[in-house]
Amino acid sequence: MLAIIGGTGLTQLANLEITHRQVARTPYGEPSGALTFGNINGHEVIFLARHGYGHTIPPHEVNYRANLWALQEQKVSHIVSVASVGGIHPDLTPGALVVPDQIIDYTYGRKHSFYNGGDKSVTHIDFTEPYSPCMRAKIMAAIAAAGERAIDSGVYAAVQGPRLESAAEINRLERDGATMVGMTGMPEAALARELGLNYAAIGVVANHAAGRGNSKIAISGAEVQTTLAQAMERVRTVLAHLVALHNEG
Repeated sequence: MLAIIGGTGLTQLANLEITHRQVARTPYGEPSGALTFGNINGHEVIFLARHGYGHTIPPHEVNYRANLWALQEQKVSHIVSVASVGGIHPDLTPGALVVPDQIIDYTYGRKHSFYNGGDKSVTHIDFTEPYSPCMRAKIMAAIAAAGERAIDSGVYAAVQGPRLESAAEINRLERDGATMVGMTGMPEAALARELGLNYAAIGVVANHAAGRGNSKIAISGAEVQTTLAQAMERVRTVLAHLVALHNEG
């Protein structure tokens, strides 16, 4: 089973034929919302809005553990995360799609693991490749099938939020090797790895990062919303191809 986690700009899938919704309960509390079950062109999929269906949950308050646990309980084996990002590298211009292959975690105070002591032994997952190579390959194939283009690789800097970054902070992230910045990549990717799920992400560049391009002085919220609205229409088409490719094996 394939699941789609939608981020900012993707709180619903217009091309999803909904069959039912299911409220989930987990040992880690409630997920961001009910799981939405449905079909895209006849192919079954589960959808979950990371920030809630009304986009009311800020990135540092998302119950990532409950979200991933609830999906695993439904026999999900593969997850594609859709997330808006700020472009640090010059090639990551507003509206571009990128499939990151690495991540740097700058978040703090979040529940980062299912292994927090108690009756569970300490477990150290391998995180050399934080995103599933097979899932990344499927996403790139779906992007090509949809007639779209995407940057194949990149380093996602996961920051705390919910505020946007200062220009100096972006300079620091660039020195660290980051090519994009977002607020939800961690601990989501690591938790998926702990559960043995094949997880990868599609980054939608919503804006130039602070101090870059037309964000040199300030980031325009109105421009971000317009960019996301246009880009997410393309992403929905990509997701339709991804669901079909996944079900073909």
